[in-house]
Amino acid sequence: MVKTEKKPIRVYVDGCFDLMHFGHANALRQAKELGDVLVVGVHTDEEITKNKGPPVMNEQERYKAVKACKWADEVAEGAPYTATVEFLEQVNCDFCVHGEDISVGADGKDVYETIKNSGKFRFIKRTEGISTTELVGRMLLMTKDHLQGVTDDKNNNALNNVNPKDLHKQSPYTSKSNFIPTTRKINQFSEGRAPKSTDKIVYMDGGFDLFHVGHAEALRQAKELGDYLIIGVHDDRVVNSQKGSNYPIMNLQERLMSVLSCRYVDEVIIGAPFHVTKDMIDNFHINIVVHGDDPVVMIDENDPYKIPKEMGIYKEVKHTPGLTTSDIVKRIIDNRIQFEARNKKKEAKELKFINENN
Repeated sequence: MVKTEKKPIRVYVDGCFDLMHFGHANALRQAKELGDVLVVGVHTDEEITKNKGPPVMNEQERYKAVKACKWADEVAEGAPYTATVEFLEQVNCDFCVHGEDISVGADGKDVYETIKNSGKFRFIKRTEGISTTELVGRMLLMTKDHLQGVTDDKNNNALNNVNPKDLHKQSPYTSKSNFIPTTRKINQFSEGRAPKSTDKIVYMDGGFDLFHVGHAEALRQAKELGDYLIIGVHDDRVVNSQKGSNYPIMNLQERLMSVLSCRYVDEVIIGAPFHVTKDMIDNFHINIVVHGDDPVVMIDENDPYKIPKEMGIYKEVKHTPGLTTSDIVKRIIDNRIQFEARNKKKEAKELKFINENN
């Protein structure tokens, strides 16, 4: 008897994936667990603007960000905002997956209604405490006087005296993050592979705030320099010392999960030291230390890469012009009215849908 090969289960999940964060990544992880191949549909700028409001990241940036996620096998570019059975068949998928949160189109209807009626729909759990709307809300609060009145003797920002709960104040359309990481959640995101004795180990560090396609591209280049990539994620205090104001926008745990979701990353050092020391290089058997070719933002007079430079193991990778965390925040601030309207419109539309369907 000839053994027939089992047909792989193809799963479809779609979205805007604007400001691609660990909530998106967790949705893709859960969706991938339901089958063998994960196809991710990403909407165009035109579709998002029509149904939701203007996206922060353009479609090409969003396509690249999704492709960098370790659980995405294929990306369906220009996927329709309202999912249909016909499109599901077009991408050769067995069923569609989405979170438990509501998705309402420009017509005020559930965008997954027809697929739900066909029986080809599966629910996954939403990651609490994170969403693009919530992150946009945080950035709309980014002003020089966000921590107004909290100064030291020299009238400088005194982060040491600030309650961490006050770093991101609540607004009418955004909530404080209540994401609580656990060892189980970190294990779900972690690659879990230990380096081989023959692996060339590459180390790169940074804040990785609002993890975006510019970060992913830098990590891709870093990974190409060796076999095993270790990423050091700086703690909140280091990022604030570098950037000031109300940075980081995402806390250490949130930034950690975003970095872990990147397909180029093998291991992460949580709260990595700002200065790369000889002990650290020896302990992790690091062969190459990498940084972008943009200037290092110092927190003191000492070059954080002095030791690897002296050892001849320091290398630089090209950064993506126009794509830094500050650039993304500027996009939000420059278009503040549009994004405030977007957030309020989304909230009103969802509340209306809930009231009409309860």
